[in-house]
Amino acid sequence: MNLAVATPQQGAGEDTVTTGLMGAVQPEFLQLLSWDPHVRVLVLPRSHPQFSGEDCLVAGCDKMSYFAYQKGMCTGCTERWKKSGLPFDEFVTIQRPGRMVGFFPCQVAHCERPGRRATLLCSAHNYQRFQVYGLPLEDFLAHPEVQPLPALEPCRVAACDRQGESRDGYCAPHADQCRDLRQEGVLQDEDLWRLTTPAIAESRRVSLRGLPDRVVAEFIYGLQERIAQGLRHKDYLLRNLSNNARARQVTSLEELDLDVLGHNDRALARGFLKHIRRLGLSPETERHKDVWDASVFGLGGTFSFTGITQPWLREGAKAWALDDIPRRRGKSGKTTVQRTLKSLSRFSQSLHLSRDDHGVDLPVLGRTDITAFLGRLTFLNDRGDISGCTQYMTIRDTRRVLTRLRTLGLTKPGQPLHGLADDFALRQEDIPDDPEDSEAGRDLPPEVMRQLCANLDSLETVSSTDVRTAIELIIDTGRRPNEICKLPWQCLDRESDGSPVLVYDNTKNLRHARRLPIPGATAALILKQQQRARARFPDTPADKLKLFPASLANPHGTKATTYEWVSAKHRAWVKNLPAFLVPTVIVEDGNRATTMLPFDKNKIYPYAYRHTYAQRHAGAGVPQDVLQSLMDHREASTTQRYYRNPQELHQTGEKLQVTRSGQGPTRTLPSCNLAA
Repeated sequence: MNLAVATPQQGAGEDTVTTGLMGAVQPEFLQLLSWDPHVRVLVLPRSHPQFSGEDCLVAGCDKMSYFAYQKGMCTGCTERWKKSGLPFDEFVTIQRPGRMVGFFPCQVAHCERPGRRATLLCSAHNYQRFQVYGLPLEDFLAHPEVQPLPALEPCRVAACDRQGESRDGYCAPHADQCRDLRQEGVLQDEDLWRLTTPAIAESRRVSLRGLPDRVVAEFIYGLQERIAQGLRHKDYLLRNLSNNARARQVTSLEELDLDVLGHNDRALARGFLKHIRRLGLSPETERHKDVWDASVFGLGGTFSFTGITQPWLREGAKAWALDDIPRRRGKSGKTTVQRTLKSLSRFSQSLHLSRDDHGVDLPVLGRTDITAFLGRLTFLNDRGDISGCTQYMTIRDTRRVLTRLRTLGLTKPGQPLHGLADDFALRQEDIPDDPEDSEAGRDLPPEVMRQLCANLDSLETVSSTDVRTAIELIIDTGRRPNEICKLPWQCLDRESDGSPVLVYDNTKNLRHARRLPIPGATAALILKQQQRARARFPDTPADKLKLFPASLANPHGTKATTYEWVSAKHRAWVKNLPAFLVPTVIVEDGNRATTMLPFDKNKIYPYAYRHTYAQRHAGAGVPQDVLQSLMDHREASTTQRYYRNPQELHQTGEKLQVTRSGQGPTRTLPSCNLAA
């Protein structure tokens, strides 16, 4: 049976789309899936980590285990074990009974028909053996008159690639299904049933038979792109989506009603459609739009310029984005660009509100408009509409873009910013201090830190060793949580005297390759984490590997875990710890007394460890200039806030590194590298 007969007629436009999609599929990917355009069945390779799970532990079972709760068994064996009442170790040694699944050739040499499980012969040879010759199997196979038979026509079910053995032209399983439906009186349209019923499920096989050419092309191309993203795919989920498309007789995945699909089918369909819609896009196709698809730049999401109302500023923002985006990768790169565009939208709104011409007449703009912008942000902060951090980031981002636009030559004749006055610029002194670094007083009391450090084992139990190590490094080094999460594998270095230093990027202030002296115990934590990361990804080059590789969609370890993930695990851990009791001064009947009261757990978050690091060093007498370099603060006034008593600013002596428990010194600190 020619498969083209079961494929709906397609128009020229659809043929063009289908050809484009299949043309974008790499031959190596088709080979990986053993793709035959005449058979139309994907065979997922068990050897590929993104297509397989662990082999089921039950003897004789060829299926895979995907979930931890299954204890190394497939779903079917897990259900059988629960019903058996047998101990796990005993159950897995029992041979799994099962039906014949897939094609098992007849034992007659060169016979192309499927054999039955009980007799190992096709139905014709089975009849011949028992009804004609009555011979034992071995003698029957050696009989000179027993001849091989050619294959039968394919099963009449469009999705099925088995041979039609029954009188109606169905394979044995589909013949049984059809008979049962007839007997129940629910088979009203057998032709429709043949078009829509799924193939017999087989491990690692996904039938695309009976689907239009365009749907097949969409399926294969979408799968290729998701595999390139590092995503893992299970055979039964791919089968479900294929069966849904066939049951609904769609001519494109875009016709699927995603709202009626299950969660997994909906997520997979959306993933396929996302890549299908992006095919053919490029920076050249996006640059003239007001909303860009960030995938053409290797990032996720979209970049919107619709919030910038002045044509000159919008064109300038696009020019800045085209220059800046290629240097950014990963989730943080996308976030940085989106945040900067939001900052420019606030700048645009200020110009729109403060000028009669709404900021469109570029040559008349000047320092007065910059002052109005700064005043508006201060007003919004005082009113509570924006945070101090948003005010800081908005001014910093806007200054960076305006400066960059001048260096890109956009103020030259014929360019969008030609005629812009020199005083229409933000100065360094216009940028306030980073409020996150300025929040001295948000450090955690020693009693809280001692209890947290004493319970780090439980953090590892409820999360992972990676999360525990990340939190320990945040505590020990005082770096911003995001800086620790994104550490490269090669983040540990040595000074000339052999003392260890942490090499990290201060991405918030655009200062890279910073060097922080660390104690030997902290260096040991990094060494152990390096060993774990290397064991997971032994073949990834050291300059590409991350110290904390993400656990999802990260086949090569080149993507770092996210701060959001670590923060969520940390929050759940703190929530389940016993109450933190700290000495608190209270007044009763006019008398002051100290009592132990619970500490607010909402104040225990990863960034608080940075403030705690700064405070314990200030309290231990570390000179202010040394602490400023340790914290990588831009302004000395930011560091000064951690010195609660004036006399602390005048203490002299050894430069100290104070441990997480508040003890020190551990060693003399060399000065940090302050070069950008």
